[in-house]
Amino acid sequence: MTVPVQLLEFADTREAADLAAFLGRLLHYDRAAAVRLQAGGGALAVFGRPPSFEVLAIRTARLRGTHDFDITVSAGELLESLDIDGGTREAHGAGLPAPVTGPPWTGVLPPRGGWHEQPGLPGPVSLRVELSAAVAEFRARDEALPADRRTRAERDLIGREIWSRTVGDTELPLRAVHAAQSLGFLRPAPDFPVALLASGPWLRLRTPFGSIALRGAGGGLGDLGVSVGVR
Repeated sequence: MTVPVQLLEFADTREAADLAAFLGRLLHYDRAAAVRLQAGGGALAVFGRPPSFEVLAIRTARLRGTHDFDITVSAGELLESLDIDGGTREAHGAGLPAPVTGPPWTGVLPPRGGWHEQPGLPGPVSLRVELSAAVAEFRARDEALPADRRTRAERDLIGREIWSRTVGDTELPLRAVHAAQSLGFLRPAPDFPVALLASGPWLRLRTPFGSIALRGAGGGLGDLGVSVGVR
């Protein structure tokens, strides 16, 4: 039996283009990436997990009409359905790809509510400065390794030590900031708001362009619904 394809209609072309850029960045880190899609009312939340950072990345988009579904699909197939690079860059919609069996992380998402803003997070300019310093330190320490120790395991040790450092007066690890910049959520503009929120064992770095979420040790499962405010 043929299952009818559900068409997503975005509020405007910018929503589709921003989602396409996000999917492209996820695929850069994992060509076989899957994304979990949750739609409710006029909003779509897209969850991905770039393996290099061990965090969840969340991008939302405004939709036309009312939608209600929760599926996991191939990020590559969803990107192809957007047809942003088809020449016109005027895509308003996308057909949902067929569901796939998701990796384990798709069953462990942040909670829907209970988020409270946390103090101590530096501003976006300071975050980028700290991130640039960390990248420079990693490169310097990597180059200083003697030839017999220049292995993947040794580099991973350096990376874990640097990226597990906390940011400002918070418990947010620097790898979350690194993920935010790499995925296009932390952009070179000094005046856009960034915030750190917590809900139970979960932390979420929120910017106007997307969120990075991660769960502390011993955290429980969440059940995330959709709202435009997840962005």
